[in-house]
Amino acid sequence: MIFDSNYDLKGESETLRLAENMANHLRPGMNLYLKGELGTGKTTFVRGILRGLGYQEKVKSPTYTLVETYNFEEFNICHFDLYRFKGVHEWDDAGFREYFNKASICLVEWPEKAGQVLPEPDI
Repeated sequence: MIFDSNYDLKGESETLRLAENMANHLRPGMNLYLKGELGTGKTTFVRGILRGLGYQEKVKSPTYTLVETYNFEEFNICHFDLYRFKGVHEWDDAGFREYFNKASICLVEWPEKAGQVLPEPDI
């Protein structure tokens, strides 16, 4: 793992600022895992990363779809929310393994719900 830290961010603006700055350090093939209680700003953090990369449209939470993909010229951002993840069988059934490749940056909320099926995180 390249980077492993905890942050105590006070509000949405601090969360967005950190995420926008971190966006400059992400590269295709990287996996970033976001942990925290409900409502702590994981999706806000993803929105900040996307803004830091120049994405200006609405960022949808993948709470019910489990994954939202955002296409950029040189890579894709795959935003997972595994809160409703029901088991390892769902991983293969949904084809999630295909998202984790050298052309994508995967941002995963609730990675602990996936057990051992996720690849090692970079951040």
